[in-house]
Amino acid sequence: MRKLSIILFFLGSLLLSNSAFALLSMELTRGVAGAVPIAIVPFASGSSAPQDISGIISNDLQNSGRFKVYGRDSISSFPSDVRSVDYGYFRSLGADDVVLGRVQALGGDRYAVSFQLVDAIRGKEQPTNSALALMLGQKFVVSGGQLRALAHHISDLIYQQVLGVRGIFSTRLAYILVQRAPGMPTRYVLEVSDQDGYNPRPLLSSTDPIMSPAWSPNGRQIAYVSFEDLRASVYVEDVDSGARHVVSQFKGINGAPAWSPDGRKLALVLSKDGSPNIYILDLGSRQLTKMTSDWSINTEPAWSPDGRVLVFTSTRGGGPQIYQLNLATRAISRVSYDGDYNARASFTADGSHLAMLHRESGVYNIGLLDLNGGSFHLLTNSGTDNESPSIAPNGSMVLYGTLSAGQSVLGMVSSDGKVLVRLPSRNGDVQDAAWSPFLS
Repeated sequence: MRKLSIILFFLGSLLLSNSAFALLSMELTRGVAGAVPIAIVPFASGSSAPQDISGIISNDLQNSGRFKVYGRDSISSFPSDVRSVDYGYFRSLGADDVVLGRVQALGGDRYAVSFQLVDAIRGKEQPTNSALALMLGQKFVVSGGQLRALAHHISDLIYQQVLGVRGIFSTRLAYILVQRAPGMPTRYVLEVSDQDGYNPRPLLSSTDPIMSPAWSPNGRQIAYVSFEDLRASVYVEDVDSGARHVVSQFKGINGAPAWSPDGRKLALVLSKDGSPNIYILDLGSRQLTKMTSDWSINTEPAWSPDGRVLVFTSTRGGGPQIYQLNLATRAISRVSYDGDYNARASFTADGSHLAMLHRESGVYNIGLLDLNGGSFHLLTNSGTDNESPSIAPNGSMVLYGTLSAGQSVLGMVSSDGKVLVRLPSRNGDVQDAAWSPFLS
């Protein structure tokens, strides 16, 4: 459900009042040409571990679209230490780099995990000096329940070492799962999961609509809109403890919460004075400041990384377009000009680009606007409607909602448009997703 439709949903709900579930594993549908070839050797283990660490790493790197992975089914050499690597074999396979490791059970549900990343090219050139080939090597001791998270962390380390960009495999997703069954009320579930869709956990389940989840900058809280008691309210919930409280429950619309970069404020959409306008709520003092004041629909605020600017969607020019508000001067200027519909904008981490929902020829796609050069290009062009873009904290991918076989699912597209990933759901429609910040 797009946010301008959500505004109409709010208004309709007001008129009326006045008269679990796992995501499947990620599916890479398109990767980049020239992806880095890397071999992931199954980790040596004296006994079976609760998680296949090398398998998780293989899936992470393969689904990033930036690596061509030679995994368990592609290799016949299984070294567990840099000194035993046959560099000639891995170079003949086509791998530039090799990941190997070991898992050792320590007893009491404790495991020692070590891994090494080696340069197969340098190792082949200097086969007698394995130290020259070693790019990265670390050792960890964790519980069985932490092995999957550790595998994602190792993927992050490899991604950064090889590509020079911080990995996002340890981040999380928040989304709304909508379940419909004949003769039963529709159920809405606010869930969080790992970035690859595993370990989904419900935060709230209700027969009343839930929407607009937004992560706090430290990743410990989520703000969202719930229609409990047939009224729209904005809640803030602690992700770990489940403790929550209402922060906005004015008459009319309470929607589209967006955290300031320092986590001290929320930008909100309220209609308590008439039409929907942008407000800023100081969470400490509870002071509320009105930032726009007109009869247009103003919605979907998003903060710039430096906290100096809000972008938002407004109909003040006729159709929905993106505008920016200078918080110091209150000056408002239009940002988007391509197409007759642009909405749901959010900044990349460096503040140089905006991802947004863009309509062209009646189809909604995800686009990226360069704020410095002014150029705009589409990231998706699937021929089906897409919605609700949310940018990964390293700026490499954009999460969005899309349709697949008549079902609402999540998709990911790289910021250059070259990589496409899909996360299908088997227990309902998944929508309104938000990507967490870095969590460690």
